Amino acid sequence: MTIEIFRGIMIPFLGTALGAACVFFMKNAMHTLLQKALTGFAGGVMVAASVWSLLIPAMNQSEHMGKFAFVPAAVGFWLGILFLLALDRLVPHLHLNSDEAEGPKSNLKKKTMLVLAVAIHNIPEGMAVGVVYAGLAMGQSDISVMGALALSVGIAIQNFPEGAIISMPLQAEGVSKPKAFLYGILSGIVEPLGAVLTILAASVVVPVLPYFLSFAAGAMIYVVVEELIPEMSEGKHSNIGTVFFALGFTVMMILDVALG
Repeated sequence: MTIEIFRGIMIPFLGTALGAACVFFMKNAMHTLLQKALTGFAGGVMVAASVWSLLIPAMNQSEHMGKFAFVPAAVGFWLGILFLLALDRLVPHLHLNSDEAEGPKSNLKKKTMLVLAVAIHNIPEGMAVGVVYAGLAMGQSDISVMGALALSVGIAIQNFPEGAIISMPLQAEGVSKPKAFLYGILSGIVEPLGAVLTILAASVVVPVLPYFLSFAAGAMIYVVVEELIPEMSEGKHSNIGTVFFALGFTVMMILDVALG
């Protein structure tokens, strides 16, 4: 089980690393259409994972509450939303294609704030993987090994474009390829760290596992609505992002249902 948990935690990080490595193989900056497609795909994966891998299991684990089985899912969901809202306000960061930083004023460099922006929305993804594997380790019947693996693979797929979206624009601005790759890696390192911390916390407080599951879902949905949907919809060809959002949603849904 320990090996399965370690593998599950590291698969999403591998997706980020492979995406960041694109800086060594692609000569030009990422085309806007490709960026929109990858951002939309990532958003679709996160929404589907939030529903099938997190919220539904949270409600299934609360069936003993009868008609109030929705309470842990609803409460945890809103706690996740508020947690990401607080991070958005407290951590200085800069979104891709934006010239105005968010959060408190700081003297941080542009590339550092770009990494922080991605790192913020990697936190809930790490938590999602961590809480699912915590449930698996504790023998929750509605969480299977293959279902947990499906979540890891799904998040790894959507992490691939995130790594590329960090490393390639930095390289286009004059940052060396090794440094751009390193920044891409750093943006994803919070995922395995977040997963480990979530596993440790969830294993101590078993009764609130449904809250942990839905907390991760809320945090992920916040990221999708706050960052990914605006990025894929701005400017021309917004329909590309929409189509790939649907594709990402479908792929993650299939992975979870077929493997879970």
